[in-house]
Amino acid sequence: MYGVHPNYLRYTFAPIWSTSTVEAIELIKGAVQGERNDELFYDALIKLAPNSTQATIITGIRNDERGHNMMFRQMYKDLTGQEVSGGNNEPYNPINSYLNGLQRAFEGELAAVENYRRIWFGLPYGIYKDTLWGIILDEQKHADKYNNLITYNLQDELINKS
Repeated sequence: MYGVHPNYLRYTFAPIWSTSTVEAIELIKGAVQGERNDELFYDALIKLAPNSTQATIITGIRNDERGHNMMFRQMYKDLTGQEVSGGNNEPYNPINSYLNGLQRAFEGELAAVENYRRIWFGLPYGIYKDTLWGIILDEQKHADKYNNLITYNLQDELINKS
């Protein structure tokens, strides 16, 4: 009753962020290679935190990121048979204020979600895709936490200026 005509030509739909497996593997490699700068950034942000509560929140995020890095390394090795080699050649950009660091971290988490979504579309169904979905959810959670810290610290800044 509602069948499709046998001569109907249907074009294959592909999302704008569609990615091949080869591209996904290269994106995984890139995600791992920025590890050193990420560590320096998080350590500096933790030291700038105005209290132990905020430092604990950022430390938890940093620890999650370390776990993500280990999972990305394992996925890369499983998919290619090789270890991730090389590092990021970009120089470390120091933080000039705690609030600016929080903003940079917030934007970084959102950028990671976009990048990881591209990787997700290039991975085969199964454990790798499921693992990456968990990492994406963590990145969104981290963005929420940074947004909360920005709001809290902006309120304090406004009160102190009054």
